[in-house]
Amino acid sequence: MMLLSFFLHAFVLVAQVPGATQVVSEDIPGIVKAGTKIELVKSGLDGADDPIGLPDGATLFTEPPANRIWKIDQAGRISVFRENSNAGLGMSLDSKGRLFSVQSAYGHTGIAVISPPGTETVITDNFEGMPFGRPNDLIVDKKGGVYFTDPGLNGAQAEAVKKALAGKPLPPRLPPALYYVPAGGKAIKVADTIERPNGITLSRDEKTLFLNNTNGLYMLAFDINPDGTLRNRRNFAVYEGRSKRPNDLPGIVTGADGLIIDSEDRLYALTAAGVEIFSPQGKHLGVIGMSCNDQDCQGLAFSGPKKSTLYVAGRGAVWKIEMLSTGFKGRAK
Repeated sequence: MMLLSFFLHAFVLVAQVPGATQVVSEDIPGIVKAGTKIELVKSGLDGADDPIGLPDGATLFTEPPANRIWKIDQAGRISVFRENSNAGLGMSLDSKGRLFSVQSAYGHTGIAVISPPGTETVITDNFEGMPFGRPNDLIVDKKGGVYFTDPGLNGAQAEAVKKALAGKPLPPRLPPALYYVPAGGKAIKVADTIERPNGITLSRDEKTLFLNNTNGLYMLAFDINPDGTLRNRRNFAVYEGRSKRPNDLPGIVTGADGLIIDSEDRLYALTAAGVEIFSPQGKHLGVIGMSCNDQDCQGLAFSGPKKSTLYVAGRGAVWKIEMLSTGFKGRAK
C-alpha cells in the first residue's frame, strides 16, 4: 500500500540525458509544467547559496567561501555585488530596503545590515555573551525583527576551524537553536532541541514560522506571539528526501535546507530529493527532482520581474526554472 501511495504521489523527476538540457518531466498543477527547462545560470563558483529576489526583479546569491555576493540583473547579466561579505549566507530585506545578511566566518559570526552603503551595522554577534556557532538563514518580519537559525558546526566545518586554530581545541559554542532579535533589541532564544535548524520562512500573514531541520524527518511550524516569541511547536510536513551526505550529527539526514513560500502560502523546501512542495496545510504536492552538481542543493528563491522564476543554488552553481506559480510579493522571501 505504501509503495502504491508513493507512485500515485506527484513526484516530478528531471530528465537527465547526456548533453541535453535538463527538463521537468511531469506537471505539478498550478506550480510547474512538464517540459520546463532547468537552466544553468552560472557555475565554477567556490560554493553558491541563498539567493534572494530584489524588488526590481534582480537576484542576489552568495558565494560564502569566497566572501562574495553576486547579482543577476533583469537582463541576466551577472556581476559582483559585494566583496568581503564575511562568509555571508542567508539574506533578507526589511521594509526600508536594508539588506540583512548572516555572517558565518569563524570569529565574526552574527547578523548584520550590509546595504545600502552607510547603513552597515551589526545587529547581533552573541547570545548572553557567548558567540554563535555558525548562523545559517534568516528572515526579517514586518516589524523589523529578525529570526535566524544557528545549526552550529558539523564535523567537517569543525575540523576546518580546528585546522585554522593550528590544532587548538574549539572554544565553547552555543548549541543549535533558533533566535529572534526584536527591532533595536537583543537576541532571544525562541526554540532549541532541534538537531540542525536551517532554512526559515514566515507565512504571508506572519502568524506562523516554518523551519527546515536538515537532520529531521519533519518541517517544523510554530505560532508567533505578538512579542515575536513562539508557541505550539509541531511537526508540519514530512520530507521525502534522504541525503547521502553524512554530517556527523544525530537524526535522519534529509538534507532539508532552503525554505520559501509562494503567493498562495505553499512551501518550497530544498531537500536531498530536490524542491519538495507542500500545501499551506502541509500536504505533499510534489517534487522537482534535481541535484546541484550531483549533491544536495542549498538555497532557493523566487525572483524576476514577475517573481515567477525559481532560482536554485548549491555546490558552486546556480540554476533557474520558469514556474507557473509566483513568489509572495509582500517580502523578499
